[in-house]
Amino acid sequence: MTKVHCSVKEQYADPLFEVFDGGDFVLSSYHDIESDETEMRIYLADAAEAGEAARRLADALRVVGCASRVETAEVPDEDWKLSYRKHFKTERIGKRLVVRPKWEPMPEAGIVLTLDPGLAFGTGRHETTRACLEYIDELSGEGGSFLDMGCGSGILSIAASLLGYSPIAGFDVDPEAVEASERNAMENGVKPEFFRYALGGKAKSPLPKSDLVVANILGPLLVRFAGEIAPAVGKRLVISGILSTIYDEVLAAYRELGFAEAGRKTFGEWTTGLLVRG
Repeated sequence: MTKVHCSVKEQYADPLFEVFDGGDFVLSSYHDIESDETEMRIYLADAAEAGEAARRLADALRVVGCASRVETAEVPDEDWKLSYRKHFKTERIGKRLVVRPKWEPMPEAGIVLTLDPGLAFGTGRHETTRACLEYIDELSGEGGSFLDMGCGSGILSIAASLLGYSPIAGFDVDPEAVEASERNAMENGVKPEFFRYALGGKAKSPLPKSDLVVANILGPLLVRFAGEIAPAVGKRLVISGILSTIYDEVLAAYRELGFAEAGRKTFGEWTTGLLVRG
């Protein structure tokens, strides 16, 4: 088997997943705790595809501003699609939520969200996802409708369902993410509406207006699509996926559209904001 790969700092891993346009190529990652480096990987059965895979990975690196060398190597065959499982364990998030991989035992207490993200982003372990889940929990007493922009594994929409929001919708540009979200929702016995949608695309219908909107995408995309995101917000907006170094820039874009900051959470290098209409 052929591996196309590069080594990056952990802060670039999730942005690379967001912007990688791989077609049939699947991007995965492995974080080495000792070196504190994350290896971004594309596994190929056909070595002839390595050049195109390397080009697409290099394109993604340029988009996120990461200078890393893309390399190719031959490796033994392995069940690489399931390798992420050894890094995903049952974890309590916030006051009530417990995120459980479907292959681990059911916890005895808490509101349990069972998940198998597959190749989609979102297990609750990343700082941005954790912050969003905490806000969804904290604001659940008000209930209301919910919209998840960039649903990934569906974790945020499923949490909102379990916490009493209704109706619930979520979208992603990646069809595999939409499929993973639907599978995980079924696993949890909830029925959010998931659909494929691209911010800035050519969709004729506007996004549904919702009481709480969560947009866990990249900071630059939050700025670029602020004019499309804002009209979908009924009461509150959670903006996430933002490196703390550019959070004020993202916040300024939404202040210009009439939002005020009601709170923020900073975990590691990432800041998540809770906004309300001013």
